[in-house]
Amino acid sequence: MSLQAKPHPLLASYLLQLSTHPLRTKALTTGTLCFLQEVLGSNIAKMPVQKPASSAPVLLHLLARAHVDLRAVKMALYGFLVSAPLSHFLVGTLQKAFAGKTGTGAKIGQIVANNLLVAPIQTSAYLASMAVISGAKSVDEVVNTIKAGFFAVIRITWITSPIALTIAQRFIPLWVPFFNLVQFTLGTYFNARVKQLRLAALAKKAEKEKEDK
Repeated sequence: MSLQAKPHPLLASYLLQLSTHPLRTKALTTGTLCFLQEVLGSNIAKMPVQKPASSAPVLLHLLARAHVDLRAVKMALYGFLVSAPLSHFLVGTLQKAFAGKTGTGAKIGQIVANNLLVAPIQTSAYLASMAVISGAKSVDEVVNTIKAGFFAVIRITWITSPIALTIAQRFIPLWVPFFNLVQFTLGTYFNARVKQLRLAALAKKAEKEKEDK
């Protein structure tokens, strides 16, 4: 008689919290992952460290070296207050709409609905939040940020989301941890890539100014 493997105690505890307190658990998870994305992205991109005053406590200097700054805190708040609740509502609604439907047509319909309905809303919310975190002070600045980045972000989503959703439909019983992992991996990569491009642009600008003198 074969014995079914029991999940790791930490995973079992997480799944219990996810079942009993889904929104709170998702918010804490997403907030933590967004915080780590920002910190890891800055370290991978080797962003310059903004050093605190020399008289600041040692802890602040250590946090600065690790790129744990105000932006990382803002990213955590975005994950906790915006990304997780929005995803909880949208993905939950999508799953309810296709609950019990296992046919090929239903699976394709779920992917199409996710790409055409869920992804655009999430992308717009993400870009609006990034604009505010980056210092946008007016509605026009937020709208312009959404217009400038929408199709670049949505194209990537339209490529990765169907793949991830197809894998989840066929092989993954636990969707929330799986999609958290996918989003964390992609988010960290794009965070680091954007920072690397920004550093390259600043270096190029500085070099050009030096040549013009």
